[in-house]
Amino acid sequence: MAKQIKKSPVFTEYDQFLFREGTHYDLYHKLGALMTTENRRKGVRFSVWAPHAHAVSVLLASKGWGESPVPLSVDGSGVWSAFVPGVKAGEAYRFLIAGADGQDHYKSDPMAFQAEKRPANASVVAPLEGYVWQDAAHQSARDPRKVLSEPMSIYEVHLGSWKKRFMSEDDEDGFLNYRELADQLAEYVNWLGFTHVELIGICEHPFDGSWGYQVTGFYAPTSRLGTPDDFRYFVDRMHQAGIGVILDWVPAHFPRDAFGLAWFDGAPLYESEDPLLATYPEWSTNAFDHSRPEVRSFLISNAFYWLREFHVDALRVDAVAAMLNTNFSRGEWRPNKYGGTENLESIAFIKQLNTVLAESGAGYLIAEDSSIMRGITAPVSEGGLGFKLKWSLGWMNDTLKYLKHDPIFRKWHHGALTYIADYAFTEQFVLVLSHDEVVHLKHAMVEKFPGSLPDRLAALKTLYAFQFTFPGKKLLFMGQEFAQEREWSEKRELDWWNAEDFGHRDVLQCVRNLAGLYRSEPCLYVDSGDPTTFEWVERNDADRNVISFIRRNPWNYDDALLVVCNFSPAQYNGYWIGVPEEGYYSRAFSTYDSLPGAGGPGEGRDIPPLTSVPEGCSGRAHHIAYDLRPYEAIVLRFPKRGG
Repeated sequence: MAKQIKKSPVFTEYDQFLFREGTHYDLYHKLGALMTTENRRKGVRFSVWAPHAHAVSVLLASKGWGESPVPLSVDGSGVWSAFVPGVKAGEAYRFLIAGADGQDHYKSDPMAFQAEKRPANASVVAPLEGYVWQDAAHQSARDPRKVLSEPMSIYEVHLGSWKKRFMSEDDEDGFLNYRELADQLAEYVNWLGFTHVELIGICEHPFDGSWGYQVTGFYAPTSRLGTPDDFRYFVDRMHQAGIGVILDWVPAHFPRDAFGLAWFDGAPLYESEDPLLATYPEWSTNAFDHSRPEVRSFLISNAFYWLREFHVDALRVDAVAAMLNTNFSRGEWRPNKYGGTENLESIAFIKQLNTVLAESGAGYLIAEDSSIMRGITAPVSEGGLGFKLKWSLGWMNDTLKYLKHDPIFRKWHHGALTYIADYAFTEQFVLVLSHDEVVHLKHAMVEKFPGSLPDRLAALKTLYAFQFTFPGKKLLFMGQEFAQEREWSEKRELDWWNAEDFGHRDVLQCVRNLAGLYRSEPCLYVDSGDPTTFEWVERNDADRNVISFIRRNPWNYDDALLVVCNFSPAQYNGYWIGVPEEGYYSRAFSTYDSLPGAGGPGEGRDIPPLTSVPEGCSGRAHHIAYDLRPYEAIVLRFPKRGG
């Protein structure tokens, strides 16, 4: 079980033992700037790990920064500490470290709960406790063990650019506060019908353009949007609305900003002493040294911090492939002791982290992983890494590769569309259309396809229908639900005006219909690595750009849906679809449903069921015939037994 050491903020000998062992999972109760009372005097105990330092002092803004430095004393584990009476919440501070390199280093606190708003970079004293949570119902109901059997549709959000206020001289960035965003986003996500939000850019970072993936404040929600308690309100509000919260987390690397973790005490500390393992040249960042027990304690404590202190439901771990391989992004690289590329120390860290999280029940991890390593989501006890879910970058890449071709030529690339089923159950996947696909000249989702705008909007709806009906959890980046035409930029809010256009609003309504269908049909979300939940009806109709398949509920085999996707601008009247049993097949969804007069949700029930014909098709004994419209995806319910 994960050890919880709270009580006094003094770093005891037992704390030292756990820290050096790599099993101290409550460091944030021991290091940093902790508001406390000692000898009946209120103040703050400042503590920082800097084992190579010759001396460490804390500098306070209220004392003119360097005018009255407060010296810290060191223990046997390299933790420097001192109690400073009279310091209150809101005080800005930083550490002055006389480094092993003979230089003075002005550093932000690695464990700070709050940071100054960039471009300032000092740490800020903030209370850890005091917020009154209102999400007891959500907290008591959530169970990480049930994640795979429950619906999960994730709305990926960069809060700083989802919406902005009008910019002014007093608010040069136009950022909304966490509290304002919470109220608006909860209402919108509930209206869409998504089950979760995933937040990028929350951990404090100095450069807006990094989107929060080059972190300098691992324990601090970005001050661009408010205080730590403001962020707690955000999570609380989501939970009260029945929406889970996933936070992007970066335990692979950190930037080289002088005030951050790099060469923290004048020597390699959070990074490796081995120059071939210490950096990621492609990103110009330093790699965490997961072989160092104290670094493991720092990172695992950080995971628990977000899950426990902010009630976050899960962490999406960025750059897993970078941690798994010593040759990732490196021209020169260090083989492991067996001569291979696997980073054995990072793999051991990941297994340790997933094991203690599973034992604690505090939350779970989702892997953003581009490697070909198997067992990413297999239990650690079975030789896997223990992640609960993994982003399916293969599904994303193969599907978009197919759709970028003109429909006339798609038949030559049909295998890219159907091959994904061959590996759909090798891991527990999330099907993602993420922010990575709509930046850096990759174009917005609707701009990736050939043809006129109406054709591209129609193709996008069919893509989303395919995503929501294919095995795996779902993720869609903000703005793509209404087919934003411009690439995303962190500098501006979404082009909400796009959603006022009829064609774009049609896409928005289609996504909403799909989210509702997905949540209401167990056969679409209870797949949990079970290949019996998916079977092809027709995977070889390349000439017409059509695929069809069946989704089944493994706990109720009669609970099944038939899905047909037409990725062509052609209409196929009387299109034959092979079915496994005779009866009446009723339509549950069509990408045309959101168009007025075309069989919307209220009208679909009045459309006559399709009657099966005892004549074989696609290896099935029966078939139904349907007038399949251009770029139409349909979902049909199976006949009711005995009905």
